[in-house]
Amino acid sequence: MEIPRVLTIAGSDSGGGAGIQADLKTITVLGGFGMSVITALTAQNTLGVHGIHEVPPDFIKAQFDAVVGDIGVDAAKIGMLASTRIIEIVAKKVQDYSIKALVLDPVMVAKGGAALIREDAIKTLKEKLIPLSLIVTPNIPEAEVLSGLKISTDDDVRQAAVKIHELGAANVLIKGGHLTGDAKDILYDGAAFHEYASPRFETSDTHGTGCTFSAAIATGLARGLDVPEAIRQAKQYITTAIKFSLRIGGGHGPTNHAAALLNESERYTCIQELKKAVYRLKQARCGNIVPEIQSNLGYALPYADSTENVAAVPGRIIRVGGDAETLHDPEFGASSHVARIILTALRYDRRCRSAMALLFSEEIVRVCNEAGFKVASFSRDDEPEDVRKREGSSLEWGTHDAISRAGYVPDVIFDRGGIGKEPIVRVLGASPDEVVSKVLRISAALKEATSQPGK
Repeated sequence: MEIPRVLTIAGSDSGGGAGIQADLKTITVLGGFGMSVITALTAQNTLGVHGIHEVPPDFIKAQFDAVVGDIGVDAAKIGMLASTRIIEIVAKKVQDYSIKALVLDPVMVAKGGAALIREDAIKTLKEKLIPLSLIVTPNIPEAEVLSGLKISTDDDVRQAAVKIHELGAANVLIKGGHLTGDAKDILYDGAAFHEYASPRFETSDTHGTGCTFSAAIATGLARGLDVPEAIRQAKQYITTAIKFSLRIGGGHGPTNHAAALLNESERYTCIQELKKAVYRLKQARCGNIVPEIQSNLGYALPYADSTENVAAVPGRIIRVGGDAETLHDPEFGASSHVARIILTALRYDRRCRSAMALLFSEEIVRVCNEAGFKVASFSRDDEPEDVRKREGSSLEWGTHDAISRAGYVPDVIFDRGGIGKEPIVRVLGASPDEVVSKVLRISAALKEATSQPGK
């Protein structure tokens, strides 16, 4: 099987969050074969760049010839090029090997503020490399340097993109991460503008985003995607990587290059674990805890960010006499209700990936407390009017309210209902097996309590 060959020409980040290291992780996760030409070594961590050692020009040539001369290349990306001489060498090699699918990330300043390119080299970058590039991907400060314009609005971005396109790039993608509002990137292809927007996440852990994004675009091009689709898929990838960024080190932590891969790789395991847990429920004759509106048991992928990333039972878990029964095997996207509970809990604790809804009674609440479970609640009376009017918002609001007031994700969250709202007990845990273990303890304790004289 042929595998897309992607070459990264950039500096090495000893901290592993940016540069060559980020590129190779990205290329691998997205299905490419990553190769490298290292242009500089950095002594770097999340706090900043503590030293830069440029690779001798002859050795950059040697790396290029060794890799491309033998293995070949389907697409390449360029990152940190510190000096005029290095830029000239890279430009010549790109031409020598006729690399057409070239993504240029004009790296100028590290996340911590350290300059990564000499002032005199910027002119050479504009003259030698931009005209060879299929796509140039500057952020706002880099686009200001390349265009000579001050950028503060979308219109400014468009004007700067036109200016940079006039330098010879086939496509200019200006990344909007330094502006306010949604994280909007704007592509200019010489004829029209295209926008790629995603939510903005409140995190300082964005080290290596530019490197990762450009490497993802290059991998898409190597796979045969056209420019707009390569950018669209890369945007999805970097958005997930930022959303689940890693709190590593004392400064700007890295993006999570493996988040999307781990989600996909866990799909089969997620369904199988949920099936086993549902089987335990059905074998235990625990219909006494299934509410009139029926129940469901859900399990989210490790980096779930939508209801489609949460598996549950289609048609719900129903009560048949003293049994809990199901009509279908679990599948993803089967229940928005239990999914919303889990997704809200995940915002507070990434380990809480499973939940199940139970019948409410004061006896069940008492049983939960006596079993030593951490129990929290919310009141429908406190629910804001706008939340009541939005379909599905009550579950998110109630879960958020209970967790935020408790200060942690509890084992159990309950409410006593309201007008048109049935009271419900929700059991939460790290896995469906853990949740079912809690549910079966509650069911057994409830049976024991109700079987005693006077109950």
